[in-house]
Amino acid sequence: MEIQPNKEKLIELAHYKMPFGKFKGSYLVNLPEPYLVWFKNKGFPQGKLGTMLQTMYEIKINGLEPLIHKIQKDYPAVR
Repeated sequence: MEIQPNKEKLIELAHYKMPFGKFKGSYLVNLPEPYLVWFKNKGFPQGKLGTMLQTMYEIKINGLEPLIHKIQKDYPAVR
Protein backbone atom coordinates (compact mmCIF):
# COMPACT_ATOMS: atom_id res chain seq x y z
CA MET A 1 0.00 0.00 0.00
CA GLU A 2 1.42 3.35 -1.06
CA ILE A 3 0.64 6.44 1.00
CA GLN A 4 -0.08 9.57 -1.01
CA PRO A 5 -0.21 12.92 0.80
CA ASN A 6 -3.23 15.10 0.12
CA LYS A 7 -1.80 18.32 -1.34
CA GLU A 8 -4.80 20.48 -0.42
CA LYS A 9 -4.81 19.23 3.18
CA LEU A 10 -1.08 19.94 3.55
CA ILE A 11 -1.52 23.46 2.19
CA GLU A 12 -4.41 24.04 4.57
CA LEU A 13 -2.35 22.69 7.48
CA ALA A 14 0.59 24.94 6.57
CA HIS A 15 -1.63 28.03 6.80
CA TYR A 16 -3.85 26.99 9.72
CA LYS A 17 -3.63 29.30 12.72
CA MET A 18 -4.36 28.64 16.37
CA PRO A 19 -7.82 30.08 17.05
CA PHE A 20 -7.53 30.65 20.82
CA GLY A 21 -5.28 30.84 23.85
CA LYS A 22 -1.78 32.09 24.42
CA PHE A 23 -0.76 31.32 20.83
CA LYS A 24 -3.91 32.66 19.15
CA GLY A 25 -3.10 33.69 15.57
CA SER A 26 0.13 31.65 15.36
CA TYR A 27 0.61 29.14 12.58
CA LEU A 28 0.39 25.64 14.02
CA VAL A 29 3.89 24.89 12.71
CA ASN A 30 5.20 27.72 14.93
CA LEU A 31 3.64 26.33 18.12
CA PRO A 32 6.25 25.14 20.61
CA GLU A 33 6.61 21.37 20.68
CA PRO A 34 5.92 21.20 24.46
CA TYR A 35 2.52 22.82 23.82
CA LEU A 36 1.65 20.08 21.33
CA VAL A 37 2.94 17.43 23.74
CA TRP A 38 0.64 18.90 26.40
CA PHE A 39 -2.33 18.46 24.04
CA LYS A 40 -1.16 14.92 23.27
CA ASN A 41 -1.14 14.10 26.99
CA LYS A 42 -4.41 15.87 27.85
CA GLY A 43 -6.27 15.01 24.67
CA PHE A 44 -6.57 16.89 21.41
CA PRO A 45 -9.77 18.91 20.91
CA GLN A 46 -12.56 17.37 18.88
CA GLY A 47 -13.04 18.23 15.23
CA LYS A 48 -10.85 19.88 12.66
CA LEU A 49 -8.60 21.74 15.12
CA GLY A 50 -7.83 18.53 16.98
CA THR A 51 -6.96 16.75 13.76
CA MET A 52 -4.72 19.63 12.68
CA LEU A 53 -2.96 19.76 16.06
CA GLN A 54 -2.44 16.01 16.11
CA THR A 55 -1.02 16.08 12.58
CA MET A 56 1.31 18.95 13.50
CA TYR A 57 2.43 17.03 16.59
CA GLU A 58 3.45 14.11 14.37
CA ILE A 59 5.21 16.44 11.93
CA LYS A 60 7.17 18.13 14.72
CA ILE A 61 8.25 14.96 16.54
CA ASN A 62 9.52 13.63 13.22
CA GLY A 63 11.43 16.82 12.39
CA LEU A 64 9.39 17.64 9.29
CA GLU A 65 8.74 21.34 9.98
CA PRO A 66 10.90 22.38 6.99
CA LEU A 67 8.34 20.65 4.74
CA ILE A 68 5.56 22.84 6.14
CA HIS A 69 7.69 26.00 5.84
CA LYS A 70 8.39 25.12 2.20
CA ILE A 71 4.67 24.66 1.54
CA GLN A 72 4.00 28.07 3.14
CA LYS A 73 6.57 29.64 0.82
CA ASP A 74 5.59 27.79 -2.37
CA TYR A 75 1.81 28.06 -1.82
CA PRO A 76 1.01 31.41 -0.18
CA ALA A 77 -2.29 31.70 1.65
CA VAL A 78 -5.16 33.01 -0.44
CA ARG A 79 -6.73 36.04 1.21
